[in-house]
Formats: sequence, structure tokens, C-alpha cells
Amino acid sequence: MEIKLLGEKVGDILAITEDINHIRDIDSLLDRVLLEARKFTNADAGSIYLVKNNYLSFDYVQNDTLMKADQSGNHFLYSKFKIKIDENSIAGYVAKTKLPLVINDVYKLGNEVPYVFNQSFDKQSNYRTIAILTIPLITSRDKIIGVMQIINPKKKSEIITFNNTDKQLVTYFASQAAVAIERAIMTRDTILRMIRMAEMRDPKETGAHVNRVGAYAIEIYNSWAVKKKHTIDEIKKKKDILRIAAMLHDVGKIGISDLILRKNGKLTEGEFNEMKMHTIYGMELFSEKSSESDEIAGEIALNHHEKWDGTGYPGILNTNSDIYSFGRGKKGEEIPIYARIVALADVYDALFSKRSYKDSWSEASVLEYIKSERNKQFDPEVVDAFFSIYKVITAIREKYI
Repeated sequence: MEIKLLGEKVGDILAITEDINHIRDIDSLLDRVLLEARKFTNADAGSIYLVKNNYLSFDYVQNDTLMKADQSGNHFLYSKFKIKIDENSIAGYVAKTKLPLVINDVYKLGNEVPYVFNQSFDKQSNYRTIAILTIPLITSRDKIIGVMQIINPKKKSEIITFNNTDKQLVTYFASQAAVAIERAIMTRDTILRMIRMAEMRDPKETGAHVNRVGAYAIEIYNSWAVKKKHTIDEIKKKKDILRIAAMLHDVGKIGISDLILRKNGKLTEGEFNEMKMHTIYGMELFSEKSSESDEIAGEIALNHHEKWDGTGYPGILNTNSDIYSFGRGKKGEEIPIYARIVALADVYDALFSKRSYKDSWSEASVLEYIKSERNKQFDPEVVDAFFSIYKVITAIREKYI
């Protein structure tokens, strides 16, 4: 019976692996990998750590119990901490030994094991971790890139323990997923290198800034799309594309003169008109539109300075021409939804950030400004989505410093 079950599940894993190999964004991928691993064991929660600078960085978490208790959003997703790769912690032990580990009750470890259970997350979230299955994420080159933990398997509503079949299935799935995760990490690194190129030109475009804007954008979109009753599959697909596209919103600045980008103080009218061109340069980088990702990235690059009331720029309605000229600003739903979302995410982060020409604003001032610009600069539904998940927004801001 167990062998038959394993055979059926291996077939499922191969089908899922084919699917996840098409996911480009690392966070979207971690979300899907963790969800599928939990499904195999009917687990209530889970987390993924990725190896960064010889530490394990807490990168992703899912928890059904906490999500049901707090409908404002999964702010725990953006918790920030790291642990050493050594035998003192459960995840560190698995990363060091590269061996899976099953623990029936983390609060009853005993003195015969070298590791201890870190209770901080349980205490902060008022959650009770009991059973844990911890699996190393190892690539085909035997490189450890992270650790996955599956927590509290359930039968009906009762928490049970992991069995040997659970261990074998999740271990096999992890070996398949690790290859996709490594590829997605390389994609994110490539994007951040592109952004660092822009950063050399414009000090405002930092890796932290674009990571925050990308994370804000997908969480605002998620809230907006759920209210619009979009399907879960559609939301997940669009989030995968949106985060990367949002991170690249200002990549067109690479075509703007250093004299303008690095100028301290207010730009002249001529300089400002030249600065406006970064929206067009950015769009042109994705003009081939060989994929939906290119299409959305181009839309965002071109339109993230348009305003809901029509007072933004560049006001280009026809992108099929070889000659562009600034026109009236696009208004309302003429502006693509992803650009409307990134517009708010970008302004929110910029107001919090210290610049050569301005100090950072207080949180109260930033929020008051966004409220005052509802139905003016910003789409009112996007503003409402933003405030409905503000606890998540704050967690993102604190994570990507």
C-alpha cells in the first residue's frame, strides 16, 4: 500500500515540477513550493530558509492558522532574521548535515541532540509548533541552497506526527524544487545587477528600494484582485510577473544624463522634460513583447508616473509609432492597473526615503498625503487596497532596509 501511494505521489511531483519550472520570480516560486509540500502532508504551516552569505535567511513562511486569525494579510511572510549553519538550531543542523530530520515534538527534544528549538516565532505570533519535518534543498551539483520546514501535519483538526512516507515524498520533491529555486535565484540576481547599473547612474535606485516596491506592488495587487473576485490561479500567475516588472519600473533612467540624475536641487523645466523620457526608454527596453512579462514591464515603465486625474506624464496613448510626443496625461482606467499600483508603491517608498534634495517624511505625513491624493494622483481602489493591508506594508518596509 505504501509503495503504491509513493508511486502515485511521485507522478504528482513530476507534474508539479514541470509547472514550477515556468515560475520566474523567486518569491512566487517559494510560495508554490511550500504550498505543494504542505499539501503532501496536510501540514498547517511551513517555512523556507535560503543560504545567503554563509547564513540561513528566513525567506518564506505560510501558516493557515495565523492567516485565519488575521485577515489583514500575512505580515509574518516578511519576518526578518538569520541563523548560522551549525548544529545549534534545527534548520542549521539540517543545512550542515544535508540530511532530513523528523521531530515529533520540538518542545520535547531532550539532551541527547545538539540543536534546540527557537521559540521566538511561536511567542511573537502566539502559535504552537509541535511536529516538524526539515528537509535540505540540495541542487544536482550537491550544493545546499536552503532548508524547508513543514510544520504540524493534521488529520481532520488534530495535529499528528510525520511518517516515513511523508519524509520520502517531501525529500524527493525538495530535490526537484531545488533546481527551480536555484534558477529563480539567478534570475533575481540578474535583475538586481541591472538595477545596480541604474544605481550607478541614479543613487536613488537602490536594491532595497526596488525590493520594497516589488513587494508592496504584489501585496497591493493581491488585496485589489481578491476584492475583484479574481481566481487564485490568476492572482498567483500575475504576482509572479508583477514583482519583477515592478522592480524594473525605473530601469529607463539608464538613458538619462548624469547631470540630471545626480543634480542636487530642483530640475529646470528642460531638465524635467528630459527626465520624463525615462518612461519611454524603459518601455522601449521591453518593446518586443515576446512574453506577458515584457508587456507588463513595458506598461509599468511607461505609465508609473501617470495620475488618476490625468495630470501625470508622459501621456503617450499610441506606442505603435516610431515617434513619441508628450500628450495629455492618461486618466483613470486608461492607465493600466499594474502601473496604477506601482505608482502608489513607488511614491510611498520615495516619501519615506531621504534624498539629497529632501528629508524623509514621517509615517503620519506619508499616510495623510496618500489619503489626500485618493481620487487625484492615485486610483481610489488601489489606495483602499493599500490601507487594508497596511500591517503587511509595514513589515515589508522593515524587512528591506
